[in-house]
Amino acid sequence: MSPAKSAQKEHFISIIVPVRNMERTIKTTFKYLMNAEYPRDRMEIIFADGGSKDATVSIIKNYQKDHPCIKLVEIPKCPSPGFARTRALKEAKGDFIFFTDGDCAPCKDWIYKILEAFKKDRKIGAVGGEIFTLRVDEKNLVEIFCEAFGFNRVAWRYGWLEEGYYPDLDDCTPTQICGHRAYFFVTANVAYRKEAIEDNKRKFWDLPTGEDMDFGIRAREKGWKFYFLPSASVDHMHRADSTALLKVWRSYGEGHPPLLAAHAKNYLEIIPQFIGRWPNHRIFRFRSPVKGFIYIGNFHLMHLSGFLFMLFFILQWLFPFSFWLRLFAWLFLPAFLFFVFRFFRPAFNIIPYSQWLAFSKMKYLTNLYFIWGGIKNSKKHKTICVEPSF
Repeated sequence: MSPAKSAQKEHFISIIVPVRNMERTIKTTFKYLMNAEYPRDRMEIIFADGGSKDATVSIIKNYQKDHPCIKLVEIPKCPSPGFARTRALKEAKGDFIFFTDGDCAPCKDWIYKILEAFKKDRKIGAVGGEIFTLRVDEKNLVEIFCEAFGFNRVAWRYGWLEEGYYPDLDDCTPTQICGHRAYFFVTANVAYRKEAIEDNKRKFWDLPTGEDMDFGIRAREKGWKFYFLPSASVDHMHRADSTALLKVWRSYGEGHPPLLAAHAKNYLEIIPQFIGRWPNHRIFRFRSPVKGFIYIGNFHLMHLSGFLFMLFFILQWLFPFSFWLRLFAWLFLPAFLFFVFRFFRPAFNIIPYSQWLAFSKMKYLTNLYFIWGGIKNSKKHKTICVEPSF
């Protein structure tokens, strides 16, 4: 279908793009949005600026001069991307409301493909596509790492999921809310039916992160189905430096305890990642007054075995005649080396191979900050949140 089709045959759509200090990527995002096939008089693109200090706002205002479909909502003291999306939803008039970000580049037929998927079933409340990488700097190691890691890839997250409906939200145990069984669409690439938006009272939560998961859970709790359409893809321009990358991974961890507090049933789940293959792990589930999950994978076992090796190694010098202390010290050493190898092995497969140390450092720190964020916010929300090894 082409944008030249008669306007009365097309739904009116809204595209919401929250931005803040997106000078590095906003021009590319705008170019791809303008390249998307759809009649311009049947769409609006709402940029919701959360208080940019760079040239983001002036760039958008320049676009408005030549493109009547561009709208700008300015929120100078915006506390979060969710707050910006809520503010933009007050202006949105679309029958279907698309979400992407100011560092994303939708494919040319993104709109038509998603609208076609909505026709399959009136109970489909949201359609989302795959998220790939678009490098801003071909030599930037952080971007290379994110691409190799599959950062934000939907199919990878769920064990190479193919096109079709997401599983139903049936048990609402912690791993289904924000663990490895939590099927959701990030707002980098998703569209909602207006009725599903209305059921959520046109409101995302105001917390710094997790708003896309909360919004999706609330829609699915009301009976709306979610449909994954990989070909309706968006390319993502990742963080430019490791500081920004670590900040976002910590925020992902911090977002999970409030999600557990708001939506999960009172269970504690323990997931030994060494049993089964991702994401089909064995889950040990217990009724618990404190809800949450504890993952045990290569990252956790690497630290545990390393700590135990050092403990028994020191004790054997304090008690030199103890056979058992010496035995345990040397038993935990190979275990430590084994889990170190298992955890860092993927970093050695990233090109250029000469940067294996930098990639290993990024892999370690992103996992550390992810786990740290979950533990850090658990006390506040009275949950247990030990994130997985990846």
